[in-house]
Amino acid sequence: MNLLKILAAGTVASGLFLSSAPALWAQNNTSETYRQLNLFGEVFERVRADYVEDVQDRKLIEDAINGMLTALDPHSSFMNARAFRDTQIQTRGEFGGLGIEVTMENGLVKVVSPIDDTPAFRAGIKPNDLIIMLDGEQVQGLTLQEAVERMRGPINSQIKLMIRRGNQEPFEVSIARAVIRIQSVRHRTEGELGYIRVTSFTEQTEAGVKNAVTRIREQLGPKLKGLVLDMRNNPGGLLDQAIAVSDAFLDKGEIVSTRGKRSEDAQRYNAKPGDLLNGLPMVVLVNGGSASASEIVAGALQDHRRAILLGTRSFGKGSVQTIIPLGGQGALRLTTARYYTPSGRSIQASGIDPDIVVEQSRIEKIDTPTSRREADLRGALRNDTQQRTNPGPQPGQQPAPTTADETAPDQPQDYQLTRAFDLLRGLTLFNQRVAN
Repeated sequence: MNLLKILAAGTVASGLFLSSAPALWAQNNTSETYRQLNLFGEVFERVRADYVEDVQDRKLIEDAINGMLTALDPHSSFMNARAFRDTQIQTRGEFGGLGIEVTMENGLVKVVSPIDDTPAFRAGIKPNDLIIMLDGEQVQGLTLQEAVERMRGPINSQIKLMIRRGNQEPFEVSIARAVIRIQSVRHRTEGELGYIRVTSFTEQTEAGVKNAVTRIREQLGPKLKGLVLDMRNNPGGLLDQAIAVSDAFLDKGEIVSTRGKRSEDAQRYNAKPGDLLNGLPMVVLVNGGSASASEIVAGALQDHRRAILLGTRSFGKGSVQTIIPLGGQGALRLTTARYYTPSGRSIQASGIDPDIVVEQSRIEKIDTPTSRREADLRGALRNDTQQRTNPGPQPGQQPAPTTADETAPDQPQDYQLTRAFDLLRGLTLFNQRVAN
């Protein structure tokens, strides 16, 4: 029996991979079943004989299979041999295209999230955008896989997407295709705090997170006070990677459980001893583009009260797709289970609500008139516990000019991330006072 991997992103190129191989289908030997199969055979032969144009048998059968699967839910589908190869390439972290994770909604392609530093990201594509036309052709009527294949193409070739965003009028975006290389983990330091950005869950994610924590510790040493884990616009990926990343910050307890049609197929995944941060405070950032595997990590850390979740409600994909190879004829992507957070929550269609809701906003510095302070008054008593190393402007004296950093409102600032850092600093100060 082959070891299979299962994707949990529910998008065209990522998902949640489990290592189990359920039977392809359980045959129901009833006369009604055979009658329906005979009906299919009759329709198939009639199309071959009487349709106005010649159609390849392979296309008819593949479309029929795909129609059966897509009618089940938005994430089940049939992948021909080429599409299956593309999926395998993407889970290794490199593929060609625009750099967006998508699903289907009401016959249209819906953006789950753009991938950082890709053509789609730079073109301003946003989560929940609906793609209604590709190069002037309607998306309605295409399967998800057909739409994805049309978005792929030669490197540097252009494609025009017609986008519907909220209540705005549809607008067109032209994007040049490129080879998409996903660097799934990035990190940096901010004062005495660490920051790790996880853009997706590929085969390199666990190692990337552990390496990031190591590098941050090398930079800050004992000064490290906490960590921000940023999973905004993370569409998901490999289940084993989501479990490993959760385990990296948990010392014990359940991480996630999966339950399918048969009770014997239920599985629970538990954390092993060892927390990379040794209990230092964490803030996890999520938003509407955080889906599937990223929701598993967020849910596990939230349920165990290991981290404070900040941002907006996540995407809400709580189902597991099993990729079942079909002997060189492609593969079947089939929804086989739901997953649940440690507290037993299913986030399917509801998402994970953050502990602190913070909408993304623009930070602007407000100009305020210069005001006088006690230290500015003539004859003010001196502070007898410290030297006045920075007296305020004397009467009639102009205040010192501010630095360039303070006067650059046009520089983009991440309000949610700023709030996350502020929260961590507050937790650090509180913990220090309690310890003292």
